[in-house]
Amino acid sequence: MPDFSVPDRLADDAVVDYVTAARVAGLSLCTLRRLVARGEGPPVVRLSPRRVGVRACDLRAWLAARTARPAA
Repeated sequence: MPDFSVPDRLADDAVVDYVTAARVAGLSLCTLRRLVARGEGPPVVRLSPRRVGVRACDLRAWLAARTARPAA
């Protein structure tokens, strides 16, 4: 199975497209778009009028914030 994680060696300010961000998060593209539209997804960067992406550091932080901690 391919590894879709955001590599640590990827610069924090590197921008990944929505398809890659969705794969890394384990979400469908539709679900990622819906979360972003509701303000519940990672912050996005508008690259052009028709292109958006997600900074690697923002995707990592968003995923870390959503990580469930086991109940003690």
